[in-house]
Amino acid sequence: EDFLNLIFKAMMKDSLNSSHPVSSAVQSSEQIEEMFDVLSYIKGASLLLMLKQYLTKDVFQAGVEVYLHNHNYRTAQSDDLWDSMNKITNGTLDVKKMMKTWIVHKGFPLVTVVRKGKIISVQQEKFLYRVEPENWTSDASYLWHIPLTYITNRCNFTHCTNAYLLDQKSGT
Repeated sequence: EDFLNLIFKAMMKDSLNSSHPVSSAVQSSEQIEEMFDVLSYIKGASLLLMLKQYLTKDVFQAGVEVYLHNHNYRTAQSDDLWDSMNKITNGTLDVKKMMKTWIVHKGFPLVTVVRKGKIISVQQEKFLYRVEPENWTSDASYLWHIPLTYITNRCNFTHCTNAYLLDQKSGT
């Protein structure tokens, strides 16, 4: 419950236009201090949980093990973790490309789902809780690679969850 409260607090901050990306270039020591806040840590943890759910626990753990082995007693950058995940997925998913959309954009997407018979349509747009005129910038070009999971009535209890990567503004 405490973790969920932290996630909602971070999402509230991230839903404002005055938010900041999890990862960005810095020019001064003040900017470095600004980056290490609740938003960065909690959103970062949430993104790793999202990735773990999408890749599956075993694939995610194997990627972390490769990352830790390759960077043992060395410095690392965020791309190094994504590259390790890419090695484990054998090119079936560009983890770096997917995760970059989450860490370099401030905010998060609102996904609208519409069902018409057997057809499901999904659409994404940036979610803003409140527009702050003094900090407003247009984010119309934001596009996230959103891993969506779903269950159909064809569930046979051995493979119930299906996955879809929404990497466009809309999909079917």
